[in-house]
Amino acid sequence: MKTVCLSGLALLSGLVLSACDNSARESLAYTPEMASFANEFDFDPLRGPVRQFRQILLNQNGEVRKMVTGILNTEGCFEALEFHDIDNNTGAALVRERDALLDAFTKEPRIHLNGRCQLAQLPAAGLRYETDSRGFVTGAKSAEVRVLYRYDSDGYPLGKITHSAGDTFTVSASATQWDKKLNGQVINALNGKTVTTVRQSCEYDARHNPVNCELEVRNPSAKPPSVAYYSIKNNIEYY
Repeated sequence: MKTVCLSGLALLSGLVLSACDNSARESLAYTPEMASFANEFDFDPLRGPVRQFRQILLNQNGEVRKMVTGILNTEGCFEALEFHDIDNNTGAALVRERDALLDAFTKEPRIHLNGRCQLAQLPAAGLRYETDSRGFVTGAKSAEVRVLYRYDSDGYPLGKITHSAGDTFTVSASATQWDKKLNGQVINALNGKTVTTVRQSCEYDARHNPVNCELEVRNPSAKPPSVAYYSIKNNIEYY
């Protein structure tokens, strides 16, 4: 940023532009629900009036390894969320009914919400969520697990720290550009030792949400150390 001496008119213009920039940035902040769900269910958060989205993770052979689909209402509440992790053989399809997300097929409640669309409890795991004054989930705990969640000033998830059975698993993300949050690095560590390092670079739409991303995943603990490449395809519809 250049530092120059300005006349009164130029200074006023600069202040107006600065206010516009701040307003634009605030309008593109992440909502507590989007950021918290993304942090907990491991998908890339989106900003703006998202109607629905689908994120697909492909390996270097073009094979689908993970898929997440979400539908939100005009208030930013998740009305439906579906995710499938092929490698770990896990997944769920959830639909919202009042203050709960139900299994789409059995209609059994899977997640309790707090009345403001935010995570409150995961009954099957005995996990209860804690929120801060802004409405972001900052912690969760059960008899066996304690989780701490972090965000930057724009509400972008910076990862989480999980304490369980004497082990500490840490996910640490970097986000240095406010308009390109997904460009950066994520380090996954177990008890202070790096397990994987993920570097990501994305193309963005007009709302600064990722459209296409390329990932490099390094595993220094493997013998020999390994590198894998993935891509993420996003399809986003807005209100």
